[in-house]
Amino acid sequence: MKNTLIALLGVALAAVLGVFAFMWLGMYDMGADSPHWKATVAMLTMMRERSIEKHAASIQVPADLDDPKVILKGAGQYAAMCAGCHLAPGVSDSEIRPGLYPQPPNLSRVRVDPRQAFWVIKHGIKMSAMPAWGFSHDDATIWSMIAFLRKLPGMTPAEYRAIVAKAPSDEDMGPMDSGAMMESHAHADAGPRTDVEG
Repeated sequence: MKNTLIALLGVALAAVLGVFAFMWLGMYDMGADSPHWKATVAMLTMMRERSIEKHAASIQVPADLDDPKVILKGAGQYAAMCAGCHLAPGVSDSEIRPGLYPQPPNLSRVRVDPRQAFWVIKHGIKMSAMPAWGFSHDDATIWSMIAFLRKLPGMTPAEYRAIVAKAPSDEDMGPMDSGAMMESHAHADAGPRTDVEG
C-alpha cells in the first residue's frame, strides 16, 4: 500500500513538472489566430460558465429595465462601446471581430440572462477581449445596457439606427449625436463582410 501511494505521488509530481516545463518552454501557442485544443476549450468554457453563474446568482435585477429612458441610455452605451465586437442588427461582421478569440457572441441575435450580463459587463472576462466596464461605469449605467440588450435581438436594422440616433448625451462618452453614434461602428457598416437585412 505504501509503495503504491509513493508511486502515485511520483506520477502526479512528474505530471505537474511536465506541464510546468511545457508552459515554461513556451511550447503552447498563445496566438489568437491559433485555436485552443478541444480539451482546453471544453475546460475553459465550463470554468467560465460556472464562474459567471455562481458570481451572478445573488445579483438583484432592478425593476425599471422596461423604462424607455433607461433603454434609450443603454442604446447609446451599446453603440459606443459594444457594437464593434458584439455587432448590431443587420451587421454580420466588423473590422476587429475576425481577430478576436474566442469570438464574442452576436448580441443582436442572442438573449442574455440579465444578472449574468450585468456581472460580465461590470467585471469582464479574463484572457478575452471583454473588459471590466465597472472601472469606468456605475451600476445604473451598466443596467441601462442590460435594459437595451433585452430589446436588441428583436430589432430591425432601421429600429436600431433610430434608437441609437435618439440616445441621450452621456458624460462617459461625450456628445452623442447620430453621427457620433454611427461612427462608433462605422467600420462594421462599411466593410465587405457586412450585410444589411430588412
